[in-house]
Amino acid sequence: MSSPALVRHPEDGMPAPAIAEPGPAPAVITPPTTPPSFGAHALRWYRLNRAGLRAIAIGVISLLAFLLVWHLLTTFRVVFFVRFTNVPSPLAVYASFTKAIHDPKFLLHVLLSCRRIFFGFSLAAIVAVPLGLIMGRFKLIHEIIFPVAEVLRPIPAIAWVPMAIMLWPTNEQSIVYITFLGSFFPILVNTLHGMSLVDPVLVRAAQCLGARERSIFREVYFPASLPHIFTGLTVGMGVAWVSLIAAEMISGQYGIGYFTWEAYSLVQYADIALGMIAIGVLGLGSSMLIRGAGQLVMPWRTR
Repeated sequence: MSSPALVRHPEDGMPAPAIAEPGPAPAVITPPTTPPSFGAHALRWYRLNRAGLRAIAIGVISLLAFLLVWHLLTTFRVVFFVRFTNVPSPLAVYASFTKAIHDPKFLLHVLLSCRRIFFGFSLAAIVAVPLGLIMGRFKLIHEIIFPVAEVLRPIPAIAWVPMAIMLWPTNEQSIVYITFLGSFFPILVNTLHGMSLVDPVLVRAAQCLGARERSIFREVYFPASLPHIFTGLTVGMGVAWVSLIAAEMISGQYGIGYFTWEAYSLVQYADIALGMIAIGVLGLGSSMLIRGAGQLVMPWRTR
């Protein structure tokens, strides 16, 4: 009886096939890459900025619809609760604008108003932001200053005009002071609100890591309050323009507010509308500058 292990199969005597050793892989020929075309760049840019372009398009359509409604109401002199008989048409306002931009006096009015806004608002921001941070951090200072601020805050800017004239020797200084007051309180209140919302866990974590008071103030409180600070700056800019126009109408001799009031006194309706539109455009530009600065300072915030 033969064992299976002793049985020799015919295949066992055949030599094993040689194993080919790996050699260098053949070079892969890649076709030359062509730079993306202008259309590809434009399509990519459109996809990245689609939301912003959509907002701009909607805004342009909204403004055109507003101008169309304004034109129709003034052309047909509609009287329906509100009288549009004496309201100037958009074409009349445009004619007044083309005349005003060649008048150095109108440009002087605009420049003086911008200068007053710059000084008044800058002083308010320089004083209100640090004061709000200190009041929000130290309870004693908050208890001393907050009652006085709450009493003065509801007083409208126009009520400050007689007092400002008595306090300051020139009209220019009194107008800047009223502009300062108008923007000071919104900035202060929003800064205080931002300080009150700082997470105490972050403060305790910084203290556990050995941070001193100055570092906590700089690394925790200030960055956490920045969104509310810029909200206060934006609101304060709007109130600053309101205060400025009220002061220029009453005690000013130059400025876009004085220009608008003078146009009303001279029954120049197109110039009244031009002054109002100029105020709106200047206020919008100022707010956009603040929002742009906020996006640069706070890149971590989503739009």
